[in-house]
Amino acid sequence: MDRPWPQDDPAPLSVPRPDEVDPAVLGALLARHGWRRRGGAPGAYARWTPPGRGAGGTSLLVPESRDFPDSGDLLGEALMALGRSAAPSAREVLTGLAVPSDEIRWWREVPESPGGTSAWTAQERLRAAARDTLLAGALAARGRAGYYGARHRRAAEASLERVLTGPPGAGSGGRELTVFVPVEEEGRATAVTLLRALYALRDAADYHRTTGGMEAYDAAIAAGASRELTEAVIALVQGTEGARVALEWSPAAGPPPGFAARPDPVEFSPGDLPGLREAGARYVRDEPSVPVCLTGAVVRLRRTGPGGPGAVRLRVLSGAEVAQVRITLDEEDYRIAGHAHLVGLPIRVRGRLESRGGFRRLSGAGGVTPVQVDEAERDRLVKSLQENLDFFEEACGGGP
Repeated sequence: MDRPWPQDDPAPLSVPRPDEVDPAVLGALLARHGWRRRGGAPGAYARWTPPGRGAGGTSLLVPESRDFPDSGDLLGEALMALGRSAAPSAREVLTGLAVPSDEIRWWREVPESPGGTSAWTAQERLRAAARDTLLAGALAARGRAGYYGARHRRAAEASLERVLTGPPGAGSGGRELTVFVPVEEEGRATAVTLLRALYALRDAADYHRTTGGMEAYDAAIAAGASRELTEAVIALVQGTEGARVALEWSPAAGPPPGFAARPDPVEFSPGDLPGLREAGARYVRDEPSVPVCLTGAVVRLRRTGPGGPGAVRLRVLSGAEVAQVRITLDEEDYRIAGHAHLVGLPIRVRGRLESRGGFRRLSGAGGVTPVQVDEAERDRLVKSLQENLDFFEEACGGGP
């Protein structure tokens, strides 16, 4: 399993202790990942064998409960065997035990590849599309929008750091990938939102192919659809005969309220691409600008002469979920911003965060005022200024 996403080298997995494992959860994970139950003593234990012909003589005895004296010993032996097994499914089972997670699986129907290079390329494309799909779900979990641009991106990307990716499996050829999204913290919200959004996008694609109308795509925004999600699905489907996304809930946590125990997979085909592209462009075009009052540290000032308006770049501290914004200020506001920069103070400014350019520009900006901060924050801002002395000339109005 890879950690953090999307690291490529499998990290070693620690085998959980027997007293940390619920036998029912272990049995559910074995069944989910293709292990076959081949008898055992009913009500006491079950014998499981791994999927595929390369299983050899490996088998596990898994107790069905902790009611028997040897249950702990059997669990310990089963966990040790899983840790030593070379089967990819064994690592997936151990991951599900170590980190209670919702599992999301992607499939792409791509042609068979005679060599390894094209298969490797297909796997990279699949991983990138899967990550972008998850990122769209994490963005939508923070608030609905047709187009996010830079908004919420830092927080959404940070929430994916605990996501684990499964091994591609022998002979997958870039056609299959499993991701484990931890249930704790924001993981379950991301999985739930993504599933709703994919269902809404599938319904909208069906409606568009039947009627040519875009109304269902507009309505899908309320369920979490966005430009970011349409772009991810387009990347997933492009160059394939079709693609599918399926979600299975953590056996330890169970399904969230209102959801089926085994949600139906969501499928997309190349015939959906024109509608998805049109919807993505529509989402960007229709997303309105946002009135904001930002507090930020000036990181760059620039104007063409000693007087007149100038351009400022702010590192946003509060007021909007973006990392930086660009602003054009009149002469007086530019002078105030320059002075605040030189003494290590952030500024407060009002304006409209424009969707054009990805919500990275503030239009109609004005009312710039310095903001007092505590000594530790001011010292840090001054240190940052001293480390960027090449901006002094620009801050004072000189240079092109």
